[in-house]
Amino acid sequence: MSTKVNLVHPRNQITEIIDRIYKRGMTTTSGGNISVIDANGDIWVTPSAVDKGSLRASDIICVKKDGTIIGKHKPSSEFPFHKAIYESRPDIKSVIHAHPPALVSFSIVRQIPNTNIISQAKHICGPIGYAKYEIPGSDLLGEVIGEEFKKGYKAIIMENHGTVLGGSDLTDAYERFEALEFCARTILYGSQIGKPKYLTDAQIDQFETQATGVLPEMEATVHSSEEQEKRLEICKIVQRSCQQGLMIGSYGTVSMRLEGQDFLITPTDVDRWDLELEDIVQVKSGKREAGKVPSRATWIHQEIYDRNPKVNSIIMTQSPYLMAFGVTDEEINVRTIPESWIFLQDIHKVKYGHHFKQSNNSEIVDNCSTAVIIENDSVIVTGDKLLQTFDYLEVAEFSAKSIVLGTSLGNMVPISDEQVEDLREKFLT
Repeated sequence: MSTKVNLVHPRNQITEIIDRIYKRGMTTTSGGNISVIDANGDIWVTPSAVDKGSLRASDIICVKKDGTIIGKHKPSSEFPFHKAIYESRPDIKSVIHAHPPALVSFSIVRQIPNTNIISQAKHICGPIGYAKYEIPGSDLLGEVIGEEFKKGYKAIIMENHGTVLGGSDLTDAYERFEALEFCARTILYGSQIGKPKYLTDAQIDQFETQATGVLPEMEATVHSSEEQEKRLEICKIVQRSCQQGLMIGSYGTVSMRLEGQDFLITPTDVDRWDLELEDIVQVKSGKREAGKVPSRATWIHQEIYDRNPKVNSIIMTQSPYLMAFGVTDEEINVRTIPESWIFLQDIHKVKYGHHFKQSNNSEIVDNCSTAVIIENDSVIVTGDKLLQTFDYLEVAEFSAKSIVLGTSLGNMVPISDEQVEDLREKFLT
């Protein structure tokens, strides 16, 4: 979860997040609503019947503690359950309600997605509640949802409706929302190609405790102009990954080699959507930049750089279609189109636990020539230039998506061995 202090006005916070949700295809023009309660007890909320694709800060409504409404629109019709949540849970400071397709799928079959599908999701989402159907905008719906939040939940599936989530701030609520929708998508896509496998609570606990060591701090850090350019490149690729659904705000690590075994890497506990140049951490001679905490996956990036001199950039992330293969026993065959095989050759898959620091991780490090999937955790993509590595990630995700979508049409017919040899001779020799 993000540790940055948010000093942005609630109006601007809300418009930024609703714009993000809309552009990512997780709500419609008319659907969804967001609110923030401030220190005075006033609730800032999205308006009713205003286009979510063009919402401005001036459109956001303030409902004062005494019930006075300030703004040029009516507050969201779902305001009653926002108010009920804040009254039920003083620790909740922001609420997101939306109708993202995957979570609506669970809502209409009346199931709760199992967040044990991905290693860190249970920690981010917490236990998931379930609210019985009531008429939208009604006080009764507010009562039902308020009662669920009283049980300690921060995420709830709304029967035949969608989802509602709360957080300590809007970033916290959004990370929970995004992670839960990602879990739902991964389960759905995995179910199209095979049978999803889930982690045990013990495996998740092991994940949470296995990478607790923090590198010692450097006494002094030198920032060259070349390094500053690489910091900017990392930030741009992280933002692009988030925008394209190849990374979520609560998970994803990007690094670039500096000189020798030294490198730059993204930090832990900073929202990827809001990543800034000064957040990036320099790792040099086994020490970290003072005052910053690098990704918990720093050690495996170090291993890859140490043992693969041609690798100069790494992206470790979760993209939904690749992770469909990561949560099932199905192997991904990238012999879909020439570009996929030329760029990727093969994508290896390793068992959950190989990414633990105390494990023998040679299978990951030795098979990361382009991409490797870690079951129920992530995909690691490597390359020379960072843009090239990002391109590999895109190609791998597109290939996985084509295979998943194609299952409804019939069995995949891959490029033949003879055709592969022709490609090898023309493009790789």
